[in-house]
Amino acid sequence: MTDAQIIGWGHTVFGKSDQPDTESLMAGVVAEALAHAQVAPEDVDGVFVGVYNNGFQKQDFQGALVAMGEPRLAHVPATRYENACATGSAALHGALDFIAAGRGRIALVVGAEKMTAIPMSEVGDVLLTACYRREEADVEGGFAGVFGKIAQSYFQRYGDRSEELAMIAAKNHANGMANPYAHMRKDFGLDFCNTVSDKNPRVAGPLRRTDCSLVSDGAAVLVIADADTAAHAPRAIGFRSRAQANDIMAISRRDILEFRGAGMAWAQALDAAGVTLDDLSLVETHDCFTIAEMLEYEAMGLAEPGQGHRIIRDGITQRTGRLPVNPSGGLKAKGHPIGATGVSMHVMAAMQLMNEADGMQIPGATLAGVFNMGGAAVANYVSILERVK
Repeated sequence: MTDAQIIGWGHTVFGKSDQPDTESLMAGVVAEALAHAQVAPEDVDGVFVGVYNNGFQKQDFQGALVAMGEPRLAHVPATRYENACATGSAALHGALDFIAAGRGRIALVVGAEKMTAIPMSEVGDVLLTACYRREEADVEGGFAGVFGKIAQSYFQRYGDRSEELAMIAAKNHANGMANPYAHMRKDFGLDFCNTVSDKNPRVAGPLRRTDCSLVSDGAAVLVIADADTAAHAPRAIGFRSRAQANDIMAISRRDILEFRGAGMAWAQALDAAGVTLDDLSLVETHDCFTIAEMLEYEAMGLAEPGQGHRIIRDGITQRTGRLPVNPSGGLKAKGHPIGATGVSMHVMAAMQLMNEADGMQIPGATLAGVFNMGGAAVANYVSILERVK
């Protein structure tokens, strides 16, 4: 187990927020997380901020914005991280490294994004900055178009799996009903998700609206402490292991259906933790699109290549299945405010392990996996979490 542990958290409701920017989104949730951890701002040794931005708002220099909401953090070293859709996990790894190096006892990890302040016509172009623009900027449908092409390639190689993608969407929306932080708390059902209609049109390639995660605003915070400090905290979640593995950015230079970097990160994390998938109580995985969740079943080792559809058909990843995946509703229902996503996923897993997940709770959860990726499986992060106290 690594030295650093989660001792508290905060989380806004995801969705279209009245808060005008990341500064205001972060302000309230930082105070909530510190109170939850029973930590005073004066005790924080480092602030690690994950905000993607890249055009969502004109104000940047995001690391310094945390102290604008909590002036007592004004002289605490603060650094901003960006790693596409894995921005939040990048900030978390920075904090974990900071604690492991002995540079501080307590760190604050803040993830946030304000996506809805610009026209939707501009959102797609901003998100394409997470692609290799030299080759992929003209893909029709923006970032959804990239995953639409991935889905089309998957169907060409392994057969049409539209219904199984709809099953993933229906599962995650049903799970999101119990998540008080979720952007979309509505159980659409399989028939709606599997039918193209005016309310569920095709967005890109074979992907329908219900196959795509939501454009959301939101923020999430983790309080991280060393083991000695965590021993005196009201709660503590340890990292049995953590791993990061990258892959080449340009889709043209790899087999995009392999999600090789994701598979490497999972293999490294499971090996370091000394566990298998059978030991996990749940997984929070990066379902930016339903085809991503299906490919992640294969990358994590639940299924052989091309067989991910069997996992959802057999009910393995349902909340009552052998390995519940996205009991929070995932990005699909909870929403996907880019910088907040990786932090949020760890909050959801920590809540499960502390038996504080209320209606989302997986009974007896003892070990949780988290997978967060940036771009089309370019920056890949896996955590194996367990309760310490």
